[in-house]
Amino acid sequence: MTRASSQDTIDCVDFILKKSEVITIILGGGKGTRLMPLTDRRSKPAVSFGGKYRLIDIPISNSLNSGFNQIFVLTQFNSYSLNRHISRTYNINSINNKSFVEIIAAEQTNLSVNWFEGTADAVRKVLPHIQEYKPKYVMILSGDQLYNMNLTEFVQNHMINPDTEISVAANSVPEDRVHGLGIIKANKAGYIEEFIEKPSDITQVESCRMPDSNFLANMGIYVFNTKTLIDVLSDKTKTDFGKEILPQSLATRKVRSYEYKGYWEDIGTIKAFYDANLMLTDDIPPFTLYEEDTPLYTRARSLPPTKLNNARVNKALICEGSIINDAEIYRSIIGIRQFIDAGTKISDSVIMGLDNYGFQEGSNIKRGVGPNCEIHKTIIDKDCSIGAGVKLLNTNNVQNYEDEYVVIRDGIIVVPRRTVVPDGYEI
Repeated sequence: MTRASSQDTIDCVDFILKKSEVITIILGGGKGTRLMPLTDRRSKPAVSFGGKYRLIDIPISNSLNSGFNQIFVLTQFNSYSLNRHISRTYNINSINNKSFVEIIAAEQTNLSVNWFEGTADAVRKVLPHIQEYKPKYVMILSGDQLYNMNLTEFVQNHMINPDTEISVAANSVPEDRVHGLGIIKANKAGYIEEFIEKPSDITQVESCRMPDSNFLANMGIYVFNTKTLIDVLSDKTKTDFGKEILPQSLATRKVRSYEYKGYWEDIGTIKAFYDANLMLTDDIPPFTLYEEDTPLYTRARSLPPTKLNNARVNKALICEGSIINDAEIYRSIIGIRQFIDAGTKISDSVIMGLDNYGFQEGSNIKRGVGPNCEIHKTIIDKDCSIGAGVKLLNTNNVQNYEDEYVVIRDGIIVVPRRTVVPDGYEI
């Protein structure tokens, strides 16, 4: 698929684009059952990423870096952790309130006593708040995806042809990923002709196959003309953008595709979360945390430097405030304030951080990872205590398993948040 304009046209549009006319809505996610147990007590966007960030930091940073600084985050399920993180991190309100990152929690009103019932329904229920700002465009982002995208170019692409009413960001994916995504077919002018949500069989999307045999997948990132958004949401029986609003809009609306050619990952499963984190340890990963022009923002903490005491570390991200004694760490991520004791070996693992140092209340069990442990292909959630001599190895390559200390999904061991794993435990 070719872009619908030259760079000269883009530059011209940039001159007339007023970013104050764009409101960004970030969807806070549903139950996130495929990410359990990481989503047992928090929503997907609140899950830690890269040792010191949360998934919600990604869409917020993309929006702020692109100059769109009027942002609403819609929250509902397991929202306490997410709401707290946003309120502590993004206090950017100016005196005239033209720049903000604000939470709109699901609420019962005189017009509706129901909670959010889908992506489209969530936006429908907050439209009265959005309309107060009189935006010309509404940009909708997902709260649990990994990408670094110039959203200004996306909005400009929407504006190039005045008849465009809806724009959909799309990413090229191979055949083995189409079943969990919305697949689109666009013509040479960039307008979408077909939209198939999560096809059960590849034959359903053969007509959408591109010359390189890949498919264009809906990224869940949209731009709507505000009037169009109000119109398509007027039918209260339609609750989801991907399943209902977009496919049905093709018959009567000009719906345009924008192909984003960079890295994009939908963090929907334990394996996707695990792979996306470990990818950061590669020499030159497709998504990097070290872009000066497009930084990834998160909560600022006054933590001390990391302390390494005779530790051997290779291909690892070690976050601030950690203390690592005589241990070996390979291709892993160690979160903030984490403690790793002597003799421990960690490989291909994600060890999330600690909320505070010291001992658990009423216990003499130290938080962090104890001495002489072996940990491989494991995700350890926040505030866990791993006892001495623990072996988390999944030596039998079990794909799915659960006991009082660990859960295994897709062969990956997960230690749920605040779990105390006793000395000598092995799996």
